[in-house]
Amino acid sequence: MGALDGIKVLDMTQAMSGPFATMLLGDLGAEIIKVEPPEGDQTRSWAPPYMGGISSYFMSTNRNKESISIDLKKPEGKEILRRLIKTSDVLVENFRPGVMEKLGFSRQDVMEINGKLIYCSISGFGQTGPMKDLPGYDLVILAMSGLLGITGNPDSSPVKFGVPIADITTALFAAISILAALYSRKETGKGQYIDLSMLDSNFLVLTHQLTAYLSTGKNPEKLGSAHSSIAPYQAFRTEDGYIVITVGTEKLWEKFCNALDPSLLGMPEFRTNVDRVGHRAMLESKINELLKSRTTFGIYKILSEAGIPCAPVNNVSDAVNNDQIKFREMILNMHTDNGDITLPGTPFKLSDTPGTIRSPPPLLGNKNEKILTGAGYTPDEVHKLYIKHVIFKRESDLKE
Repeated sequence: MGALDGIKVLDMTQAMSGPFATMLLGDLGAEIIKVEPPEGDQTRSWAPPYMGGISSYFMSTNRNKESISIDLKKPEGKEILRRLIKTSDVLVENFRPGVMEKLGFSRQDVMEINGKLIYCSISGFGQTGPMKDLPGYDLVILAMSGLLGITGNPDSSPVKFGVPIADITTALFAAISILAALYSRKETGKGQYIDLSMLDSNFLVLTHQLTAYLSTGKNPEKLGSAHSSIAPYQAFRTEDGYIVITVGTEKLWEKFCNALDPSLLGMPEFRTNVDRVGHRAMLESKINELLKSRTTFGIYKILSEAGIPCAPVNNVSDAVNNDQIKFREMILNMHTDNGDITLPGTPFKLSDTPGTIRSPPPLLGNKNEKILTGAGYTPDEVHKLYIKHVIFKRESDLKE
């Protein structure tokens, strides 16, 4: 049994933030019913590349889910959703504010159907405020929150993270909020509404950079991979690549110097962390000079043996083949009807109720019959819904 065994989640989300949040709940044992429009989640067409005949982007966030494809513009489709809401614990949607109301499933409408439901709306800017109707995309939120303004090298144009980190951060806050609301329901017996804003979530992610501004009134600088308050704490170039070195204490600084160049200990510019931060450019130049003719692995070995937190800057293939990743079972092979696939593992290593990957990402409408009969529809009624084009199924999504 998973920690969320017995919890049923209606996933009406697309793209990244919502699907990632519900995938986490699925890893923890919840039953996830992915409610898709006739054409399916938009990321089914975000390809290539493909995996098992399906967009790899869609595959990345939709494991442990069952799909039902409904035309919610038709009265019969709305009735299906009402029946599903009656027996569900959680509903998650990430339409623009106002869309669910137009469909007839506002907060009030849904709570009248099921007063114990946890209803989570994910949007770019929240359900209230002067910007609530604007679309919220990862890059837009990164820019608006201030995160993009502190990312990159001092002389570079803005640089985004390599994955949609604003979406993923929002997904984590959504999952935490849902879990908190489920816990509260155990005490109160009542459901509640969650207004989850991408901007709110990522504004909080500014953390120490935000509080530094609030305390000084000065905007944080772009420092590349460097840390605003610790030095050395950044990536350095080696003969054949890059290595990150993090020297967070004076004891580590002493070990670092003894491992690479003891003469650094005698330089007044580097005596304390405050001194090193104040002379960051000089320190970076000295370290670059020490590393430029040494290999990444050679430096990694020396510093690791000295107890210095450090790591080579891996590409994705390096990370996939990392012994620790393999040992922790963070790469899993799974058999599907379209062939064998490889997926990331789950980080939920609970001792009694660990996270599990029980099923691959679904084909569109793969569980229409199961979900509908579970909601009280007869086989004949299901057949008629197909004929009326209220529900849809696709045996294969995309082909290479």
